[in-house]
Order: sequence, then C-alpha cells, then structure tokens
Amino acid sequence: MELYNGERPSVFRLLEKYMRKGLYSILTQGPIPTHIAFILDGNRRFAKKHKLPEGGGHKAGFLALLNVLTYCYELGVKYATIYAFSIDNFRRKPHEVQYVMDLMLEKIEGMIMEESIINAYDICVRFVGNLKLLSEPVKTAADKIMRATANNSKCVLLIAVCYTSTDEIVHAVEESSELNSNEVCNNQELEEANATGSSTVIQTENMESYSGIKLVDLEKNTYINPYPDVLIRTSGETRLSNYLLWQTTNCILYSPYALWPEIGLRHVVWSVINFQRHYSYLEKHKEYLK
Repeated sequence: MELYNGERPSVFRLLEKYMRKGLYSILTQGPIPTHIAFILDGNRRFAKKHKLPEGGGHKAGFLALLNVLTYCYELGVKYATIYAFSIDNFRRKPHEVQYVMDLMLEKIEGMIMEESIINAYDICVRFVGNLKLLSEPVKTAADKIMRATANNSKCVLLIAVCYTSTDEIVHAVEESSELNSNEVCNNQELEEANATGSSTVIQTENMESYSGIKLVDLEKNTYINPYPDVLIRTSGETRLSNYLLWQTTNCILYSPYALWPEIGLRHVVWSVINFQRHYSYLEKHKEYLK
C-alpha cells in the first residue's frame, strides 16, 4: 500500500513516482500486456493475520487495489479486470454479504470524486456480470459511474460483480441463440417473399431449434472482452474459481503468495516480466487457435 495510505510525506511519494517511471522505461522496451485480470484473494485472511476488525481486510484490500490499478495504468496497460463479487459469494453469511455490498456502494461513490484515480487516468468503468442480482442502491450507483465515465477512453476498468464464468457462458449462448434465431427467421421470410412475390410472416414458434451458433458470436457476447494476457491471483492459489474460464486459454497465470492487501509494485512488475518471457510462445499459440 505505497500510494494511498495517507502516511508518507508528499516528497517521498514524488520520489517513488520518479523511481517507478525509471523502472517503467526499462519494462516498456518489451511488450506490455493489454489486459491484466485480478482475483482479489486473501482479504479475510489478512484481517485475521493482523487482528483487524471485521471488514478491515476488505478496506485494506481496496487501498491495495487503488495502488495496483495505478501501477497498471502508469505502465500502459489498457484494460484491468477485477473479480469483485462472485454469484457464489451470496452463500456467505448475510451480514458479511451486506457489508461487502455497503463497502462496494461506498467505494463506487468515492470513485466519482474529482480527485479519484478514475479521473486522473481517464478511466472508463464498466460493471459486468449478472447485474440484476445487485441490490438496488449498488445497481443505481454502478449505472451512475458507468454513465459518468462512458466517454473516458485512455483506460478501461472492468468490475466483475455477481459474476461466474459458467453464468457468463450461459448468457453468451442465450444471446447468440437469440441472434441466430432472428437471422434464420429473417432469411426464411425473405426466401418466402422472393418465392411468392409477396410478404409472408413466419411464426417463430413453429421454427425448428437452430443450433448453428458461431464461435465469434459466443466471444462477442461474453461479459469480458478483450481476453486477458495475464491473470493474477494472490495468496498462492492457482484455482480459477469459476472466473474467466472461457477467456484464459492463452493467458499467463501468476499466483504470488502475498495476500491481496499485501500485493505491491514488485508483483505487477514480475507478472509483466513473465509475460515478456513467454510472449513469443503466446503469440504463436494465439495464431494457432485462430
């Protein structure tokens, strides 16, 4: 938590910034990931480790998030995605779910502030997932910040809430099926009209099910695009936990042992170095998958 801890004198923060610039100038000699995704794992363990009150780990985690996003955007990463709240998290104790929702509401409202990181880096914020599961206040706040930042174009922050990858895939299939069904219906109507010389209405309920879903349609209808180049999950876990299962075919997975509130610049830098080391292979594999 080097940037947003409110403790270091401004002269030291300025010195840190210039040191980071020197480091970035070296890293940018190689390829930089377009998209880095994060699983914010370890907030509760951090609170237990440091004997913090309930919710203290999530607050420390939010400070770490601001720092990590700053590092990414300073480095030239265009997209960052965070796994903020899984659909499966609704199985936790009701008071814990409510606390996370209240914290999310507080932080969303804070993001709109003039001096926030969102305005400093011209970030477009997008909430993705099954958003109808959000509480009404959080959904309203999310809509507000998405509208407020819609014209920002330098960087994009994707916040996955009420999200699981399986739900995302079901959503993509449903959207693609509906699109293809409409296309088939329109094509049949056109063929009938050409054959009879008149306009004929085809009843969609009498159509046979159409399964010709194209891969490009599925990819277009997933919640999270473009696909991440690097996925970082803290606390040493290597499980994806139902996150970005579709999008991580060609992605570097980095699992530092640090808990999420402990993540720092060195972890971001090391993930970029790993990406650069494997860049040639990743590009070849990407071409192979086309």
